[in-house]
Amino acid sequence: MAQSLAENRRIVLARRPQGAPVAEDFRLETAPRPIAGDGQMLLRSLWLSLDPYMRGRMDDGPSYAAPVALGAVMVGGTVCRVEDSRLDGFLPGDLVLAYSGWQDYALSDGTGVERLEPHLDRPSLALGALGMPGLTAYVGLLDIGKPQPGETVVVAAATGAVGATVVQIAKLKGARVVAIAGGAEKTAYARETLGADVAIDHHDPAFAQTLATACPKGIDVYFENVGGKVFDAVLPLLNTGARVPLCGLIATYNGAGPDNAKRLPELMRSLLVRRITLRGFIIGDHRDRIPAFQKDMAGWLASGQIIAREDVVDGLERAPAAFISLLKGGNFGKLVVAVG
Repeated sequence: MAQSLAENRRIVLARRPQGAPVAEDFRLETAPRPIAGDGQMLLRSLWLSLDPYMRGRMDDGPSYAAPVALGAVMVGGTVCRVEDSRLDGFLPGDLVLAYSGWQDYALSDGTGVERLEPHLDRPSLALGALGMPGLTAYVGLLDIGKPQPGETVVVAAATGAVGATVVQIAKLKGARVVAIAGGAEKTAYARETLGADVAIDHHDPAFAQTLATACPKGIDVYFENVGGKVFDAVLPLLNTGARVPLCGLIATYNGAGPDNAKRLPELMRSLLVRRITLRGFIIGDHRDRIPAFQKDMAGWLASGQIIAREDVVDGLERAPAAFISLLKGGNFGKLVVAVG
C-alpha cells in the first residue's frame, strides 16, 4: 500500500502483549494528513527502524523510558523528508533523522531532529550502522568491553544490527572473535563476511560444549544483548577481569525463560570471585560519543572495513509482522521498513 498525499497511516498499540506480541496487539489507522502550523514542520517518513527495545515500550512497567500509551503510535526512529516547514532552519526537501514512529507523516517542532546529508547513497544507514545500533556497538565494545589485541571476544546475536558491528570492530582492534548466531546461513555469514574466527549456532543441542571448545582460554569480553541460555553458557567461561557490556536481553522480553532466582547466586559469586565487570548501558546516555563514533564509522564504511547489511521490508503495513519476526530472530541484518 503506497503512501497517500492526503491521508496518514498510523500503526498504534491496540493492547499490551501477553508474552510474545501478536498481530492483534497492533492496529492500522488512517487519519487526515496533518498540517504544519507556526513553528512546526511536516515530516514524511521514508524509512522506519524496527528494534528489539520497542517490545519493552509496549509494556506499562517501570523502565528507562515511558511506555507507549494504548491507542498511541508505536515509537521508532525514522528517516524523513521535510514536506512543509514553518520552522526556522528547516526547508522542504531536507532529509532528516527523527523519532516520528510507525506512521507516514508527523508534525515536529525540531526537537531531537537531526539534518542528514541531502545526497546520501543509503539514507537508511542513519538508522543502523551510522545510527543508534552502530553507536551502541561502538560505545559498548570500546568504552566498556575495552578489548585488547589477542583477547577473546564473544558476541551474541552476531548478525543483528548491533552484533554484526561489534564483531567487525572487535576484529579491527585485533581480538579473537567468537560469534553466536541462529542457523547455518547466519553462522556462515559471521565467519565469511563479518570475519569472525569462529561462529556457533545457538540452536545446536551441544551449544554450551561447543562454545567452551571454541574458547579454550576463556572469554575476556562478552557483548550481551540476548540473555537466557546463551548467557548461561557464557558465564562459566568468563575469565578473571572479564568485561560484559549489557545492552539488551531479547530472550526475556516476552516474559519467558528460566527462573532467574535460581541463576542469581551463581551469577553473584562469579562476579565476585572472578572480579567480572557487568555493566548495563542505555545508549541515550552516551551522546557525547557521537562525534568520535560518526568519524570512525564513516571511515570504516567508506574503506569497506565495516559492512552494513540491511533486511528491508516494503510497506508500513508490514511493520507489525516484521517486528514479531524480529523478536524471534527472523531478521538478517538491520531491520528497516521502506515506508515511502
